[in-house]
Amino acid sequence: MLTDAPPRTSYLTGFRESDRITTLDLPGDARLSDIAKAIESAMKSDQTANVRRACAEFLKFASEFYHVPDCGVRVLAARPLRVREQWTTELFGDYAPKAMLIRVWMRTAVRKDVTSYGTFLSTLCHEFCHHLDYKKFGFADSWHTRGFYERAAVLYHHARGTPQKHLFWAPMSGGRWRIDWPRTNRSTP
Repeated sequence: MLTDAPPRTSYLTGFRESDRITTLDLPGDARLSDIAKAIESAMKSDQTANVRRACAEFLKFASEFYHVPDCGVRVLAARPLRVREQWTTELFGDYAPKAMLIRVWMRTAVRKDVTSYGTFLSTLCHEFCHHLDYKKFGFADSWHTRGFYERAAVLYHHARGTPQKHLFWAPMSGGRWRIDWPRTNRSTP
């Protein structure tokens, strides 16, 4: 995962603030984790409508907890695949701020298999954090900063019921950062 390059505009203050906020308050009970388990069960049954209902319940609970407007969700089939001469990308999910709508794809792009639960839940949490950037933190844009990835990881691990990992970052050119996965995976929670 790579961060966005810092903007060279008046948005730089918001970008730096996003980078600085590295955690989220979390519910004190297991309700979010219970709902996440319902998403996992629905994925195993391969019933898109049940997955969508469980995702909507997850987002409704999270929105209420963070005191932000509820956002909609669409659970779609195979991920879009973009192939170019030198690279290929898949879209796992996205967030439309004006419509307050999250879209997540439930199937892999090539084989059309149901995606892994961990990947799907991580994508849902990631897209919800974009919603929080606009509605809770009031950012003019939602950048992929180190703070953004840290917040998404906090939410994901809480919902999944797994220990939080400390993310280690390696600098890159242009003010960007990447997660140092070997170092991150070697660390113990």
